[in-house]
Amino acid sequence: MAVGPEPANGAVSNHRRRRFDVRVVPHRRRSPFRLRDWRMSTKLATVLVVPSMAFLLLAGVQTSALVGRTTVLNDFSRQVGIGRQITAAVHQLQQERDRSAGELGELRRGGDRETTPTDLKPLQTATDRALADLRRAAEPLADADASWRVAFSEALEAYDQVVDIRPAIPPAVLSSETILSNYHRAIGALLDLLAEPTPGQDQPALNDAVLRYVQLARVKELSSRVRAQLYAAARAGGYGTEDRVLLTDLRAQQLTALGAFRVAATSDQIRRYDETSVAPMFVVATRLEERSLPAGDKAPEVLPSEQWWGASQQRQELLRQLEAGVLDDAVRQADDASDGQLRATLLVVGGVVAVLLVALLISLLVGRSVARSMRLLRSQALRIAQVELPEALDRLKTVRGGVPDIDVAPAVVRSLDEIGELAEAFVAVHRSAVTVAVEQALMRRNVNAMFVNLARRSQVLVERQLELLDDLEREESDPDQLENLFKLDHLAARMRRNDESLLVLAGTDSTRRWNRPVGLGAVLLAAAAEIEQYQRVRIESVADVHVVGHAVGELVHLLAELLENATAFSRPDTSVVVTARVDSGGALIEIADRGLGMSPTALSEANAVLASPPAADVAAVERMGHFVVSHLASRLGVRVRLDDHQGGLVARLALPAVLLAPAGSVELDPPAPARMLATSAARGVARQPGALREAVASGPGIEARDLPVAGRPPGVAVPRQGRPVPVRAEDVLTPAGARDNSGGWWSRQDPSAPVVPAAPVPPAIPVTAGTNERGLPMRVPMAQLSAVTRSAQPTSAPTRTDPDPEAVGGMLSRLYSGVRRAEAEDTTEIPVPPSGGHDEGGRRQ
Repeated sequence: MAVGPEPANGAVSNHRRRRFDVRVVPHRRRSPFRLRDWRMSTKLATVLVVPSMAFLLLAGVQTSALVGRTTVLNDFSRQVGIGRQITAAVHQLQQERDRSAGELGELRRGGDRETTPTDLKPLQTATDRALADLRRAAEPLADADASWRVAFSEALEAYDQVVDIRPAIPPAVLSSETILSNYHRAIGALLDLLAEPTPGQDQPALNDAVLRYVQLARVKELSSRVRAQLYAAARAGGYGTEDRVLLTDLRAQQLTALGAFRVAATSDQIRRYDETSVAPMFVVATRLEERSLPAGDKAPEVLPSEQWWGASQQRQELLRQLEAGVLDDAVRQADDASDGQLRATLLVVGGVVAVLLVALLISLLVGRSVARSMRLLRSQALRIAQVELPEALDRLKTVRGGVPDIDVAPAVVRSLDEIGELAEAFVAVHRSAVTVAVEQALMRRNVNAMFVNLARRSQVLVERQLELLDDLEREESDPDQLENLFKLDHLAARMRRNDESLLVLAGTDSTRRWNRPVGLGAVLLAAAAEIEQYQRVRIESVADVHVVGHAVGELVHLLAELLENATAFSRPDTSVVVTARVDSGGALIEIADRGLGMSPTALSEANAVLASPPAADVAAVERMGHFVVSHLASRLGVRVRLDDHQGGLVARLALPAVLLAPAGSVELDPPAPARMLATSAARGVARQPGALREAVASGPGIEARDLPVAGRPPGVAVPRQGRPVPVRAEDVLTPAGARDNSGGWWSRQDPSAPVVPAAPVPPAIPVTAGTNERGLPMRVPMAQLSAVTRSAQPTSAPTRTDPDPEAVGGMLSRLYSGVRRAEAEDTTEIPVPPSGGHDEGGRRQ
């Protein structure tokens, strides 16, 4: 599957192989008596069908719902049954109220106050007895539903108010409306309690039964109130102003309630009401009541009090008997429904329990076998998905040399049913995933090698292009042509940075390295020189710190990507301000722009990418800047974060202390060339440390003041350079004495004068690349040789002769061949499968 041993995980793999490498024999005879060998359909039929039938039966008859419904119907039956006591109490209250209304009318007329208590006492005693019966009957319903208990409490409170108002009747100190309203309230609360029982929405017949006797009770109550009004008018000797209106309203309500009763009542109940309404005593009371109706301009007749009371009393008794009959029908219907529901519930519960016991026994036997296999399969699948496969993918993603050997454990479920086959399928999927991952690792190595090869080829061409541009710039005197050459020079430098980004994408280090510390200001200038809109970058308040040489190239690249984004996504008339200061032993660099900004979601996603370098894919190529910054920051140990800042963004880079060199071990740079100084001044460098700042101030023809840049107020008059000159990073980072501006073997230009180098002076402090994990200094290869071997050079330049072009071409060809051989020796050979490959012509082998 792959080449290359993996000694670190060899022991674990061998242990897993010894434990799980027991293959399922596909041709072994399947025994019908072993549960583990049953087919999945047989197991599912055994485990699921029988329990499913039990649960379907349980769900079909709704045992749990039946038990609750039985309880509801039982409570409903008891609440309907207590309606007998409620109607009896209502009847006694109506008798007491109507009689009290007549007595109040007589007292208003000037009747005898001594006989009133004697006349009302029997009625009050009967009412108290009826309420006592109601209290005793309601004791078993103490655990009834909350709504019924609340209605019962309200009815008792209303009756207590009636008891309290009784002493106010003989002296007639209160108005009749005040006294009678307490009776109305008590009777209304009892009628509400009478209508409280409810069997649920699925029992419309029982609901109709309750509605019938409640409507009939309201008809009887309205008839009683009409009797009270007519009796009070008869005892008072005339009607009051409000009595006529109230009588009219009560008769209208009585007709409405009677209509509702006839709609809800059964045919038998309607027949009984019709028979009651044609009874002689009922007819006599009705005819007397009709005499009290107004006819045209004639005033309503005042009925004889005793005659009206006797006739209306007979009518109320007939209505009471009819009410009791309708209520008995409802009680009988509720009892039948409750008893039937109880019998059905007991039958269903017994059947369900029996079926569940049988189903449980069978399910335990069959389900135990399935559960064990599923548990083992689940354990292996989770281990593959969460441990083994992610570890294998991580190892293959981070591989540098040969691809390691990845072992795949066999299936742990060894049964011959569908679960065993599924376990084998899991192992096959795992093996296929590992194989694909190995192939992708090989492909990534090949692609990375191609990226490195193309990037290095492109770098060679770009370097040759830059050398050619240097020659053309030295030989060109036309200002316009020189400006175009400078633009080409800057574009070539940017192309080189893109090649370095490609190397980062391939996971290879940069080819540009410095062997000595460089000032942070020079690093910032070099980064600004790598972007297109370098004129808009303003470097302000740079701390006097230095960066170790081995990190300079990658730090310049990182800063250049951030500056490129800042200038590309901000308005052209604004500046990108760069500051650097010492912070917590390290250095903090801030790059602020005033541009489009980012939404909170995009900002959090970008910070997540910068904090954790992603893998190279198509998305990484689309956002090359974030990808390169993330990987370079991870290599250097630099923390990069984006934040909102005054209508734009600010990028903060926290350089750790290991990337900073001591100030005493850094040699000051010699004066910079005029080309670099012109560009630095054009960008408005506020302050540069060391000798570089002095060089900017003393450069030929350039003042130390800032020149106008994008974003500067137009009212400020400052000197202005005629043409901005681009600058490359090496112009900033390389000392002037180290650059060879004379002609060489790559140039047709003869040396202008022999160059006599100064005597080499070894550095006082050896150049190092920081310290390792043990605290020991790390040497920089070739860092000390320049100073030591410089004295061996000749003191005078030899006579230069033009080389043969063919000899130069052969020299370059041998140099390139040597570089390719060195790369081939450094890389482990990747084996190519014998099948499925292609030759150089694209033909399949």
